[in-house]
Amino acid sequence: MRFLPGLICLLPLLSPLAHAELIDDVNDRGELRIALEANTPPFNFKEGDTLTGFEVELGQLLAKELDVRADFIVTDEGDLLQGVESGKYDVALNHIALTPELKDRFDFSAPYGKVDGQLLAKKDETPRPMVLVQALNAEQPKALEPVELAIPFQKGNPAFQASLQSALERIKADGRLAALSQKWFTESK
Repeated sequence: MRFLPGLICLLPLLSPLAHAELIDDVNDRGELRIALEANTPPFNFKEGDTLTGFEVELGQLLAKELDVRADFIVTDEGDLLQGVESGKYDVALNHIALTPELKDRFDFSAPYGKVDGQLLAKKDETPRPMVLVQALNAEQPKALEPVELAIPFQKGNPAFQASLQSALERIKADGRLAALSQKWFTESK
């Protein structure tokens, strides 16, 4: 019976639910697996065979801050969040709104931007600049609230969350995030 207290302390480590922290997996691989759809300019899209856009450049900056390389995986809407939830992808960087429903399923980075709730892209069309769509009532356009965009990842990874948050804070603090926003979301583009 002397070993019982020690065994009880080891049980959580032996549990099938025990897993390595996501940041350890990212560091071991040397890459951050980033899922996106690549069909919604200026967020993320293909120019020829090259991925580009605001979120592609943001993903590259985040990976660099984490001292790993960015591995972008183009997927579809049906696989995007399920892939993050299952661990197939580390994060999704696809202009995902921070909603209460998603907060139940994922942990999130701090918001990296806000978008007018009326700014929409049609996924079934050829990539083109974002269009402003207004929901109309009988008399006047109805304004929608701005939506905060954040990066979802699997729940239960506090060290990854802290590392991602720190990387995002450095990108914000030195002006790189503002420069990206200026580059991709200005009228002159």
